[in-house]
Amino acid sequence: MKQKLHFACTLLSAVLAFAPRLSAQQARADISSQPARPSPAWLKSGVIYEVFERSYSPEGNFQGITKRLDDLKSLGVTVVWLMPIHPLGQLKKKGTIGSPYAVRDYYAINSAYGNKDDLRQLVQEAHRRQMKVVIDIVANHTSWDSVMMAHPDFYKHDKNGHITYPYDWTDVAALDYSNPKLRRYMTDMLVYWIKNFDLDGYRCDVAGEVPTDFWEGARTEMERIKPDIMMLAEASKPDLLRSAFDLDYSWPLMTTLNHVMMGGEPASAVRTTIEQQKLLFPKGALHMRITDDHDELRAVTRYGLTGALAASALMFTLDGVPLLYNGMETGDSTESRAPALFEDLKIFWQMSEERPQFAKFYATMIPIRKQHPALVGGQLIWLHNSDEQHVLTYLRRLGEEELLIAVNLSNTTFRGTVEAQAGYWKEIELPNFPAGEAGMPALALEAFQCRIFQRQNQ
Repeated sequence: MKQKLHFACTLLSAVLAFAPRLSAQQARADISSQPARPSPAWLKSGVIYEVFERSYSPEGNFQGITKRLDDLKSLGVTVVWLMPIHPLGQLKKKGTIGSPYAVRDYYAINSAYGNKDDLRQLVQEAHRRQMKVVIDIVANHTSWDSVMMAHPDFYKHDKNGHITYPYDWTDVAALDYSNPKLRRYMTDMLVYWIKNFDLDGYRCDVAGEVPTDFWEGARTEMERIKPDIMMLAEASKPDLLRSAFDLDYSWPLMTTLNHVMMGGEPASAVRTTIEQQKLLFPKGALHMRITDDHDELRAVTRYGLTGALAASALMFTLDGVPLLYNGMETGDSTESRAPALFEDLKIFWQMSEERPQFAKFYATMIPIRKQHPALVGGQLIWLHNSDEQHVLTYLRRLGEEELLIAVNLSNTTFRGTVEAQAGYWKEIELPNFPAGEAGMPALALEAFQCRIFQRQNQ
């Protein structure tokens, strides 16, 4: 009896120990079996451009951006994302100027950028050019001199009763979403900017640190004002894409790409990462494809000039929505030490004269993506090749259209084969990546070269 009792207790302990693991696995399975929220067609086919107001133009303000809207339109941008527009906190600030992600007043505009009429004009002019405008919202924390400090119950407190900060971010104070009054304040604020400035949505900073049910409720109220908004989560958190957000960051992919291009991991790791992510996220989840943003060393610094273009070619031909950040189209490397959030560093637009290959590349790649529906909504099908240490090969297929993409993510030339059906494949020429001979399954790639082929129906 004693032995049986011991066995029963041991078995119960094992089951209890394993239960949390089973529960977590089941939760992931439940999310991945559900559909992602349907996103607007204009977003799925879009190109997002992140603007850092301070550095984008000589003026460093909204008017400077408005003056360059024709340039963004010509580039093929469809969504203009403005980094935080609000006044910066000055208490416990970082750097000379402080971080735009330490917000002092959610209802105000940073006077260095202009006033509310300047923002309205920017939005109106963008809409006149059929471009959308979203702004960055920082809902997880505020500056220490925020107007919201008048409500200390809006904030998280440590064990000694003092307002605390998230992680090691000492320049900001953490908001407490267990307080219904804070939730009401933040929801009203989100509705305010949509209602009064005709914005098209938000990019939400560290969205995964804010409760998902808050975003879901806030979105419902915003959609009463403007149903066709977009919500971009700075996160890689599957449950956010069920109903709260349209897309998130493909951080795991960018991390893997860094490991491949800077650390010697095989190119096939990119495929592995994308396939693993599909097992975690809702069906049809949309991800923003990135190689560069305000939190990273510039891609040209990490990957080199030709490597940065190869990485962009990958992002513009995978599924998802590509991002361009603040001067990428010129090969700008002004912010060579990231993040340059706390100082005044302008884009060096003259760099385009020294690096004309960047403007040529995006001027060709963006129209190619728009001209070929398979690159926007087509199935992603991986193809094996004879050097998967260095080269990625895949198809994008939609209906009758089939494109084959080969990207060399190394400085090693490739002369080999790809497991593609024999037949006539017409090459779509890209600048800086000269077309060569190709008779599938044979294929040749120079270092960091991308080639795109379209199957011809005979």
